[in-house]
Amino acid sequence: MRSSRRPQKKKNPSFSDSSTTQIGNRSEFRYHYWSRSIGGSESDGVRFEAMGVVLGLQQLRLHFSPSMRSITISSSNNGFIDLMKIKVAARHISYRTLFHTILILAFLLPFVFILTALVTLEGVNKCSSFDCLGRRLGPRLLGRVDDSGRLVRDFYKILNEVKTGEIPADLKLPDSFDQLVSDMKNNQYDAKTFAFMLRGMMEKFEREIRESKFAELMNKHFAASSVPKGIHCLSLRLTDEYSSNAHARRQLPPPELLPLLSDNSYHHFILSTDNILAASVVVTSTVQSSLKPEKIVFHVITDKKTYAGMHSWFALNSASPAVVEIKGIHQFDWLTRENVPVLEAVENQNGIRNYYHGNHIAGANLSDTTPRKFASKLQARSPKYISLLNHLRIYIPELFPNLDKVVFLDDDVVVQRDLSPLWEIDLQGKVNGAVETCRGEDEWVMSKRFRNYFNFSHPLIAENLDPDECAWAYGMNIFDLHTWRRTNIRETYHSWLRENLNSNLTMWKLGTLPPALIAFKGHVHPIDPSWHMLGLGYQNNTNIESVKKAAVIHYNGQSKPWLQIGFEHLRPFWTKYVNYSNDFVRNCHILEP
Repeated sequence: MRSSRRPQKKKNPSFSDSSTTQIGNRSEFRYHYWSRSIGGSESDGVRFEAMGVVLGLQQLRLHFSPSMRSITISSSNNGFIDLMKIKVAARHISYRTLFHTILILAFLLPFVFILTALVTLEGVNKCSSFDCLGRRLGPRLLGRVDDSGRLVRDFYKILNEVKTGEIPADLKLPDSFDQLVSDMKNNQYDAKTFAFMLRGMMEKFEREIRESKFAELMNKHFAASSVPKGIHCLSLRLTDEYSSNAHARRQLPPPELLPLLSDNSYHHFILSTDNILAASVVVTSTVQSSLKPEKIVFHVITDKKTYAGMHSWFALNSASPAVVEIKGIHQFDWLTRENVPVLEAVENQNGIRNYYHGNHIAGANLSDTTPRKFASKLQARSPKYISLLNHLRIYIPELFPNLDKVVFLDDDVVVQRDLSPLWEIDLQGKVNGAVETCRGEDEWVMSKRFRNYFNFSHPLIAENLDPDECAWAYGMNIFDLHTWRRTNIRETYHSWLRENLNSNLTMWKLGTLPPALIAFKGHVHPIDPSWHMLGLGYQNNTNIESVKKAAVIHYNGQSKPWLQIGFEHLRPFWTKYVNYSNDFVRNCHILEP
């Protein structure tokens, strides 16, 4: 008898009709899977179709339809139902085929669960589809995983959040990297807390470094403004020698050489200083570097307290064949209060003296300035700028009425080349031959324009000066005194000094150069920069080869070569002209090599 078979009514798979098989519990993950056909023969007619999006593997069940035409894998998590439906294409399916299918699924699913757990534990971002899970697990199955890019992006995101956030008040900052690592191990900080700690540590160290930098600048300023013990000793011993040794008091120059002091066929150098050792280096280096030292005449000007010691040095240490004259300020009849009224006011006015000798930190808001600007302000408040010796250069035509052309040298220079060609330079009717300081690769020294020296918010400065005008340097200057006497340079210098005093020093604050920049305006002839190299007292990254080639090197700045704060690699260019065999130098222990 042939049995008839009724067609079964199709039913959608559900969790209530027919039995389900629970596979297990797993951590939640998100997974996107693409529809695909699993290879098989037409006779098997097995086709798998994957659908469903969010799979929360908390309760996984297998559901067999009554017709045996489909198998549904389902799970539920937090109210979401996820399905994976396997359809059998043929109307009839053998139990062998079904058994093999279930066996394959049972074999594969544990691996899927294990990989899913690993992904979740490693903190992989949640995905919203089976396709995302395929992209996540595919490289892992092939052994090729590189999450560095994602980690970097996540870290950047955390840093951006921390940058604008407030550091927790109760967050204890470690004092070292080792302590940071130890705290991380012991407290198991999350990434955001770690970023806050990192930011707090960096800000703390930045504050400490900034405070240390300002303290260093202040200490350096005090060191630069003081007189080293060895140099003070030298001055005292030589002064004592002047009073007890007739040879130390001998006339300079000898009477037979006095006519040379006003002979314009000689090369006249003028040096104004109260530093005996520095003056000896300038004179010695100039004479030793000259091709015609017998044509050199030095006019050394000093103050009254240093005069005896300075005279003793050059009386006991001849610069022959050069001629040296020592003059004290008190020996110039022209330097009276009537002729120098402004300088007298600068030296005696209490407000001015307090500005240069007072507390440079009081009232200063260090949070609004940079170490470089603070260093410039300290340099501007050096006491030397109210010294009459520093202003004497503006009176050279009156102090040496018989000279026509001179070279003025600062006491912190070293001469390395014959300077006689300077007298052959045609100044083209100008008064001052100088190196300009706005053309050069050195941003610290050779980038100076008027804006670097003057306060252009002051109406008088803004009205009369151009901020982009090129500045020039003192330290090694050729002065045509014959032309100078036909100008009003001195009167202009005095006039602007008065204006700055009346403005409570608000027009400029850097010593003698700013008023000279105004007074010599239109009277400067630029000379080749190789004649005068600046900045050896400012920075230690000065190019040594350039130093060797320069005719005159200038230790302008705080790090003078006779100070302990001088740059060690630049000091030998200066100390090579110090006579360490001299008894006075040796007994005062001056920079012993």
